[in-house]
Amino acid sequence: MSGYPAIADHGMVGDLQTAALVSSDGTIDWWCTPRFDSPSVFASLLDSERGGYCRLSAHLPGGQEPVVRQLYLSDTAVLVTRFMAPGGVGEVADFMTPLTDATPTDRHRLVRLVRVVRGSLDFRLTCRPRFDYGRAPHSLERTGEAAVVFHGPDSDLHLQVTDPFVLHPDDDDLTARCTLAAGQTAAVVLTSDAGGGGAPGPLSPDDIWAELEACRAFWHGWLRSSTYRGRWRDIVNRSAITLKLLTYAPTGAPIAAATMGLPEQIGGERNWDYRYTWIRDSSLAVSALSDLGFTDEAAAFRRWLRERLDAGGATSGDPLQIMYRIDGDPHLTEEVLDHLEGYEGSAPVRAGNAAADQIQLDIYGEAADALAEAGEMGGIRGWKAFAGMLDWLADHWDRPDEGIWETRGGQQDFTYSRLMTWVAFDRGIRLATAYSRPADTARWTQERDTVFRQIIEHGWNDQRQAFVQHYATDVLDASLLLMPRVGFLSPTDPAWLSTLDAMEHELVSDSLVYRYNPEASPDGLRGSEGTFNLCSFLYVEALAHSGRLHQARYAFDKMLTYANHVGLFAEEIGPSGEQIGNFPQAFTHLALVAAAIALDEHLDKAERGGAGE
Repeated sequence: MSGYPAIADHGMVGDLQTAALVSSDGTIDWWCTPRFDSPSVFASLLDSERGGYCRLSAHLPGGQEPVVRQLYLSDTAVLVTRFMAPGGVGEVADFMTPLTDATPTDRHRLVRLVRVVRGSLDFRLTCRPRFDYGRAPHSLERTGEAAVVFHGPDSDLHLQVTDPFVLHPDDDDLTARCTLAAGQTAAVVLTSDAGGGGAPGPLSPDDIWAELEACRAFWHGWLRSSTYRGRWRDIVNRSAITLKLLTYAPTGAPIAAATMGLPEQIGGERNWDYRYTWIRDSSLAVSALSDLGFTDEAAAFRRWLRERLDAGGATSGDPLQIMYRIDGDPHLTEEVLDHLEGYEGSAPVRAGNAAADQIQLDIYGEAADALAEAGEMGGIRGWKAFAGMLDWLADHWDRPDEGIWETRGGQQDFTYSRLMTWVAFDRGIRLATAYSRPADTARWTQERDTVFRQIIEHGWNDQRQAFVQHYATDVLDASLLLMPRVGFLSPTDPAWLSTLDAMEHELVSDSLVYRYNPEASPDGLRGSEGTFNLCSFLYVEALAHSGRLHQARYAFDKMLTYANHVGLFAEEIGPSGEQIGNFPQAFTHLALVAAAIALDEHLDKAERGGAGE
């Protein structure tokens, strides 16, 4: 196997504790198990030679290539890859049965169900696992005519097949093949085991089909909780499923993306590990799910967040840190995997994330907003932890930090960070008043108003007629698109409309939005980046709330054309419209949901005779 598929050329399957990417040629080229943030078993997406993969695809004679199409079964996370050739049509359905139990497990099962629907086709399987990001050796043991186990240093990977697959060990790797006629099926089942649980039981075709139906029924049942009835139901449902797949069920903690190391610029160094739980991303993600009616997921994250406040476990001693492991562990040591070449040579490949130690004061606003949305603080102990966080913030908010974008170019007085500290105090005051909770609301009110005045005085640039990235610059920043949503300004305030106009002039390119201009505001990293999908959808939402409906809808419709073939988005869009950065990205999908809801709301008002462009 050589070369790299496009980042967008993938679908994702998962069981709510781990997730795998499957390219459109039937290759699993990314799977970390037993958790999202575990070392990889397959990682050829980051090194085509050393990373490891499992490919299952149709094989045609004479080096011909089949026509390939990939799709999800409607409103599910069952991914189907179809292979079409003159002699036959077949498909591979990849799925993992969701693990809804709150107990973490070291055992995970990925099913690859093959069937031919017309004519006949040969299928070839190649399985080359590479444990621990390709650093650890493994051995192969044959445990039966239709089963093998790959032994890694800390875990095993069991592979089982059904008839008519015939296994052929290849040193410590494996190949297999079979020929199927119309109506025939076969299966390949991968079972990862990091707990020494032994070989899985024998495969039964009937059980596999029942497992597929149970998986489909789970997703259909889950989506029935959605209250969304708007104009973009298919893509909103896909975004909701993606956010659910990126949430670790045992704790309710969402991760930022399923991958690490995928570059923001091909060949560049902006390659980060996103398999962790950011306070900011997660708060916004559960807000999106809550707006769609998925209240259980929102409640689970709020419990996780309250536990972080109760534990006070930030490595800095602050009430919170910007990100954690999915189990709440605050230690995320970053290491460079210099044995991996990186996606298309984009090095370094990093595991872990050193940004966990950064000061990003905006997280207190996102946390307060997420907790205030439900109004339930987890009893007296929960309120004491929340009030303690705001008391601490009252003493510590007025200082430079690294900002929302986790730049490595030094601390500044970032306007967005100040904005979200205003949100933290504002939500705390509302909660204390609404529920008659003991709190120093006089101090919180004083600090809230001081923050407001400071933003107006120092975050506003008279020359630009806009709010700017930080107090010592005239550079614009798309994070401030959230100003109206959080209630700091009305979406029709002249100061906001002039800021929106300035952003459109400087940061927007054909409806795609850059976070900021790194040339004008150096961020300590070499190279450039693409437009940021989160910001592009925030722009749509801001336009809609500001009454610019035609512009908002056109921008939204254009953004949807950048989704991949199964409705997934990475972090950014490159100069030629390609998806770049980690994939799929929770930030993008949560912002898509918020934009769709905002557009629906204002379009409905306009159709009933309300205002609109």
